[in-house]
Amino acid sequence: MKYNFDKLTDRRGVNSLKWDCAAGELPMWVADMDFENAPCINEAVAERARRGIFGYTVVGEEWYNSICNWWSVRHGWNIQKDWLIFTTGVIPAITSMVKRLSETGDDVIVQTPVYDIFFHSIENTGRHVVENALIYNGESYDIDFADLERQLARPNASLMVLCNPHNPVGRIWSAEELKKIGDLCLKHGVTLISDEIHCDITAPGTGYTPYASLGGQYAQHCAVCLSATKAFNIAGLQCAAVVVPNTLLKAKIERGLNSDEVAEPNCFAAVATAAAFGGGGGWLDELRAYIAGNREEVRAFLQKELPQLKLVRGDACYLLWINCSAVTADASALANHIRKQTGLWLTAGKQYRGDGAHFLRLNIACPRERLRDGLQRLKRGVLSFK
Repeated sequence: MKYNFDKLTDRRGVNSLKWDCAAGELPMWVADMDFENAPCINEAVAERARRGIFGYTVVGEEWYNSICNWWSVRHGWNIQKDWLIFTTGVIPAITSMVKRLSETGDDVIVQTPVYDIFFHSIENTGRHVVENALIYNGESYDIDFADLERQLARPNASLMVLCNPHNPVGRIWSAEELKKIGDLCLKHGVTLISDEIHCDITAPGTGYTPYASLGGQYAQHCAVCLSATKAFNIAGLQCAAVVVPNTLLKAKIERGLNSDEVAEPNCFAAVATAAAFGGGGGWLDELRAYIAGNREEVRAFLQKELPQLKLVRGDACYLLWINCSAVTADASALANHIRKQTGLWLTAGKQYRGDGAHFLRLNIACPRERLRDGLQRLKRGVLSFK
C-alpha cells in the first residue's frame, strides 16, 4: 500500500470528541476514523492556512466541479452544478429541510434501526417519528414494504428520511429497492430526503446507486445529501452538499438553509472537499481495502472467540452491527459493563430504535493493532458479563 493506515496517531489533547475519554479507555463508538487524512487534503488546507487571513469565504468553482466529477466517474450520476447547495453538514441540512418541507405535527418516516440523530432532527422540530422497522433475517436486513406503504399512507405523512447506504446495518439498497421506495413515496405524495453520506465507504468492487440517479419522477421529488466528511474523515471542517434536481423544491430548501444560517462555508471547508474529491481517489481505494480487512478480522475473531455474538452482513460503512441477543436482551447493560471492566467504549444499539436493544455498534476505522486491542477487550467484557 502507498498509504500507511497502520500508523498509530495520538489524538488526545486536541479536543477530539471521540478521544475525550479517560486514560486507558479505547473509544470505538462515534463515526470518526483514526487514520490521518489523505495527503492531498492536508496539503490543500496547509496551503490555504499559509495565506494567513481567514475572512468571510464563498464557495468556489472547484467545489462544484469536484462533486460533479466525482459522482460522474465513481457513481455514474451526472449532477448538474445548479442542483447543488452548499451546507455546513448533513444533519443541519436535514433539520432545516424537515422544518421547511413539513408542518408541525406531521409524520416523518424513517427505517429503524437507524442513525439516532435523525430522531432529533424530526422530534426537536415538533414532528413525529414514524418507524418502518427493517426486518432482521438472522444475517442481514430487508425492507418491510407492506409496512412502509402503511406508514406512507398516513394522513399526516409528508416526508421520508432514507439512509443509503444504511447506518448502522450496513445495507446498500439496490436500484430495485430504491425504485419501490420511490414509487410508494410518489403514490402517497411524500417527499424523500436521502442521506448518502456513507456512499463512498463500500466494500472493494461494490458500488451504490444514488437515489436521484434513477432519474425522471424519482429525481423530482427528492433531496440528496452528500459529503466528503465520512469517507475522508473531515467532519470537523463542516462541509456537505444538498443535491436537488427539482427547481422549485431547490428554491424552497435553499431559502430554508439560508434562513437557518447553515449555508456559508468556513475558509477551509470547500477547499478540503475539493481536494478530497479532486485528488483523493487512490487514498480512498486503499482505505476501503484496509477497512475490508478489518471487517474480516472481526468476523473471524467473533467466529472463533465469541461465537455467541453474530456480525450482521453488510457491504458499506466502517460501523459494524453486532447481534448480542444470545448474551443479553439489554445491549446497553452489556456496553456499560464492557466499558467499566475493560475501557472499550462501544455504542449500545437501543438509541437507534427498531430492534437495536439487541445490538452493539463497533467502529473499525482504526489501525489494525488498535482493532485487535479492542477485540481482546470485547472478549474480556463479554465473558465476564453476568
